[in-house]
Amino acid sequence: MFDTRQEAGQRLAEKIAEAAPENPLVLALPRGGVPVALPVAQALGAPLDLALVRKIGMPGNPEVAAGAVVDGAAREVVFNDEMLAYAGLTQGDFAGAVEEKLAEIATRRARYLGARAPQRIAGRTVIVVDDGIATGATVRAVLQALHKRGPIEIWLAVPVGPQEVIWQMRGMTDRLFFLEAPRVFQAVGAHYRQFDQVSDDEVVRLLRHAWEAEDKRGKRT
Repeated sequence: MFDTRQEAGQRLAEKIAEAAPENPLVLALPRGGVPVALPVAQALGAPLDLALVRKIGMPGNPEVAAGAVVDGAAREVVFNDEMLAYAGLTQGDFAGAVEEKLAEIATRRARYLGARAPQRIAGRTVIVVDDGIATGATVRAVLQALHKRGPIEIWLAVPVGPQEVIWQMRGMTDRLFFLEAPRVFQAVGAHYRQFDQVSDDEVVRLLRHAWEAEDKRGKRT
């Protein structure tokens, strides 16, 4: 049981710092992943950016992921080809949904990051951070997209997730950091004493705090 997202992030940060990643970049999944990722970025002296991703739901059943749109310098769409084949659908059937999700991502990027450009992925050890994993669909989409962008390695850091899903993530990452992986899993929030929704304003505040630290490091060097 974690007290807060920040406390879980501090515990993850200790483990990740010991691994000494080369040229690290921390990518948080907003909104809940940002307070977990900030202590990781601080411990590593690394930049903090966002992995903006929106799920594309199946027609008539939006909770089931047909795919996801992942933001970045080059936006990418990742589909669950097995799910599409089973339903007799093609990627072209989701053209309207893709445009809708791209617009949502653009709105979120403007809200959180303003005109700040995405961090470069190539040549970095990219550490993806969230406050927990349930099905893992969103994280899988992010990891698939990142593999195409030339990172040195991709690491995943989450405080908690179901044991089966955590093991599946091992095949998609170069290193995996977690604190709990219960066999019987109900929800991410059940593992936190305090699990209030993270507001947009809080995301912006935490990012600005991280950017101020980056600017100070840049002046010192």
